[in-house]
Amino acid sequence: MAAYAIGTLPPVGEVPPTMFAHVIRSNRLGEPKDAFKVEEVPTPTPKRGEVLIAVMAAGINYNNVWAARGIPIDVIAARQKGGEPEDFHVGGSDASGIVYAVGEGVTKVKVGDEVAIHHGWWDADDPWVLAGKDPMIARSSKTWGYQTNYGSFGQFSIVQEHQCLPKAPSLSWEEAAASTLCGTTAYRMMFGWAPHDTKKGDVVLVWGGSGGVGSMAIQLAKAVGAIPVAVVSDDERGEFCIKLGAKGYINRNDFSHWGTPPHWTDEAGQKTWTAGARAFGAKIWEIVGEKKDPAIVIEHPGEATVPTSIFVCEPGGMVVICAGTTGYSAVVDLRYHWTRQKRFQGSHGTNDEQAIAFNKMLTSGAIHPALGEVLAFDEIPHAHQRMHEGDLALGNTAILIGAASKGLGKK
Repeated sequence: MAAYAIGTLPPVGEVPPTMFAHVIRSNRLGEPKDAFKVEEVPTPTPKRGEVLIAVMAAGINYNNVWAARGIPIDVIAARQKGGEPEDFHVGGSDASGIVYAVGEGVTKVKVGDEVAIHHGWWDADDPWVLAGKDPMIARSSKTWGYQTNYGSFGQFSIVQEHQCLPKAPSLSWEEAAASTLCGTTAYRMMFGWAPHDTKKGDVVLVWGGSGGVGSMAIQLAKAVGAIPVAVVSDDERGEFCIKLGAKGYINRNDFSHWGTPPHWTDEAGQKTWTAGARAFGAKIWEIVGEKKDPAIVIEHPGEATVPTSIFVCEPGGMVVICAGTTGYSAVVDLRYHWTRQKRFQGSHGTNDEQAIAFNKMLTSGAIHPALGEVLAFDEIPHAHQRMHEGDLALGNTAILIGAASKGLGKK
């Protein structure tokens, strides 16, 4: 066996020929607890512009719930169709670690550097990127560790040089790994779509406030003087959001109007649904202390909640969405959309500028990783199963990999 045991690493710069990783294959897509299996696979070699990272800790997010289930796509089949040879997927889109090798042309990091990794991946030669446009909108853009192989659920990972951020010395490996994807996603949602960047005094409605994106969005809003209001599924989660800085919370189970509203020709049904949406909006006013609607709505449930989000958003405000965890077929009542001139903005990933800005806030202590749970490497399948079932710990979850043995984790 050439691979080192989990929790141990060779001397910095010495790359073993194989490594252990939690691997997904197309023939076992389904429930995450069954899709992930530990396998010994070849250690990847960095190409031009790439860096090999010894993964000290990884974060858990919904990307690899989708990858495990093969929904909405089989990421392995998609990569093979594009010409990549591997018939397996090593996921994971959050990591902290140590640089062990660099490819040709890498100049900004060196072997031995301690880094945190952001998840934006693109082709540097893409004409869109060369034109100076936002690289996360380029045709070549991908989410590292979901649309690319060799993410953070192995002992070593391949990243592009620009993804490497300085690891904050004040953070442990698990703290540095836990929140980068969710945090940079939230940062882009809140500050990446001018003129709808979050400002002092704005009410910011945050769906899933106790989750990964939500826990970071609440803190980001609070840090700039905005007024975050969380939406959660129980009081424990709500109290957690208040500790993060939320002005208050709404328990979504107190309302029943979720999902697609009745067709506009159904007057009675429309009246009932609208009454529910208005009551939800009134709860926001109660928390804020005045009749002030959200300037920004941080969305990710999608199908069940978008109609309400657009209804309660202030005229000229923005609903910004990064996922569709309850489904993808959202219905918008265009009367409230066009006459009140609201913006419904998709947001995905992060570019370097946004990731650097987020990392500076994290490093300075303006925000924290909201680390809720630290798990062992062998718990990756069940961590994703729990996330799929809505039963993961509040905040962000980290997995120890290289840092699993005594002396490797550090402050």
